[in-house]
Amino acid sequence: MRPGDVPRPTAMSKVDLLQLVDSRNRVVLASPAAAGRPALTSPLPPPEDRLEYRTVCEPDGTCLMLTAMRSLPYQANLIWGGEPHAVYSGRAEPAILATRRLELFTAVGVLLATALLAWGRWCQMGRALRPVEEIRATMSEITASDLSLRVPQPPGHDVFAELARTANQTLDRLESAVGQLRLFASVASHELKTPLTGLRAALEEALLYRDEVDAHKTIEVALETTDRCKEIIDDLLALTRVRAADPVQPEPVDLGLLVEQETGQTRGVPVHAKTVKGLTVLGHRIQLVRVLTNLLANAQRHAHSAVWVTAERDGDQAVVAVQDDGDGIPPEDRERIFEPFVRLRDAQRRDPKGTGLGLAISRSVLEAHDGTLQVEDSSHGARFVVRLPLADGLTPDNPRGDGPRNQARPD
Repeated sequence: MRPGDVPRPTAMSKVDLLQLVDSRNRVVLASPAAAGRPALTSPLPPPEDRLEYRTVCEPDGTCLMLTAMRSLPYQANLIWGGEPHAVYSGRAEPAILATRRLELFTAVGVLLATALLAWGRWCQMGRALRPVEEIRATMSEITASDLSLRVPQPPGHDVFAELARTANQTLDRLESAVGQLRLFASVASHELKTPLTGLRAALEEALLYRDEVDAHKTIEVALETTDRCKEIIDDLLALTRVRAADPVQPEPVDLGLLVEQETGQTRGVPVHAKTVKGLTVLGHRIQLVRVLTNLLANAQRHAHSAVWVTAERDGDQAVVAVQDDGDGIPPEDRERIFEPFVRLRDAQRRDPKGTGLGLAISRSVLEAHDGTLQVEDSSHGARFVVRLPLADGLTPDNPRGDGPRNQARPD
């Protein structure tokens, strides 16, 4: 033997039973614990699958976990004359496996883990969706009588914060619209109530004092009052139709030609017009005529001697300016005059029968056409400026903007 240290044996896993059996399942060798016992299992593993794991239970209920390994052919030829042998090694099955406790514990553990995971996800989703529930609860409390409530807005910029922000913006617009509607209804009721109250008083006086009241004059007053009520109602209907955005098919309108036509039909204070050609806009001709009529009538009513109207191009916009030489409009009132039923003292003095809806209708019409109506600064008088987007390529004679058709050349 070579000098040196004897190597330590490799540590083996603990095996309770060990047997070597021949092809007839007779025990050839056995460990002390397996001595005197019959073969732990049978038959031998097949040649194509030399290693098998088996569990064998004895009559007393004890179960063994076995490993059966068949010898290689050259080993059988070299040692046992070609007879195959097998080595059985085994140990007692742990109680947790023998009593099926492992399966039970595994199943219970999986169920508990699944339940815990589901509960955690439920709590997580509940926290994530809490802003949505708060938005829903707040929205359910909002009524038409009280639109001041707002949904709570979570911090950050996630989808829930954007949802709350959008909901609050919608509520702001809704509250503003309802407030304007209530104010409009209140003012409209007042404007109608005033002439109707006077009419009722005149009729009651004629009924009570038949001999003293001039019936013909009473009828004239009644007709004038009903005419005024009709004008108010007609203007209210016109304003409602414009703001309702009725789906009317727009058409190309030559704004310069329209200005020339409307200014040529005016009477009273002279109107001087200066226009250019090719100012085509896409809109509703009747509504645009009403805007020009309102602006011209308003300018003539406040002018001292003349009115000037210009129609020109400014980039991609058509600009119509109506200028008078009257007293003008104070800067603080230049937006207020576009509100329904708002009439300045000078307007009431010059036209006591006016409804106060003309400018409101005009601005609503132009806003429906993606245009604007503003009062701009002027050295004298009031200057109303209309701006509308041009529809280049379209004309009243060519509403689709088609170019000239190509004609075939003669051969």
